[in-house]
Amino acid sequence: MKIKCLILDHDDTSVESTPFIHYPAHLEVMRQLRPNHPAVNLEEWFLKNFSPGIMSYMTEELGFTEEEVNEEYRIWRGFTEERIPPFFPGYLDILREYKRRGGIITVVSHSEEDLIRRDYNHADAEDLPGLVFGWNFDAEKRKPHPYPVLEILKHYGLAPRDALIVDDLKPAVEMSRTSAVPIAAAGWGHSIPSIRCYMEQNCQHYLSSVEEFRTLLFS
Repeated sequence: MKIKCLILDHDDTSVESTPFIHYPAHLEVMRQLRPNHPAVNLEEWFLKNFSPGIMSYMTEELGFTEEEVNEEYRIWRGFTEERIPPFFPGYLDILREYKRRGGIITVVSHSEEDLIRRDYNHADAEDLPGLVFGWNFDAEKRKPHPYPVLEILKHYGLAPRDALIVDDLKPAVEMSRTSAVPIAAAGWGHSIPSIRCYMEQNCQHYLSSVEEFRTLLFS
């Protein structure tokens, strides 16, 4: 196969998590920490994650202190521990076939590694991912910085052209540019016009469905 390694996002690329976990967690955060501040709706929440990114949104727009960021994390972690998101239909079948043909599967996400592996384990797919890079409080070791991707390439002895990033948001596009690894936009998790327009213009591939992902890998 031309694509030897997949570098997969997790939330809203592999699992449908934002509507069921991350956005409800944010509503609870706002209820506790900013009760007089109107919360964004679901589409606006996707846009905040798209740009400027969740950490910038919390610290710059909402003005969270370090203590409030820690409390936000505690609330969010509680939601993620209690709820397990489903993988998109057909997605794991594609990954199983890709691995059966010799492909390498890795994950780079803003979710935490133990939760990512839990989701795969819950779906009886614990054997699929190799290296997993989750949330890191060191900003230079999480996307959009290229560190996770460069570590994956180094670990498996790959050139940038051998891998493909699959993600739904802007930070991965920046990570693609600085690592020189091509990117395919996962458009099946949401279809917000401004996000779609940006991803279509800035990714090597735009995939509207999981089936298009299958075609890209195996055709």
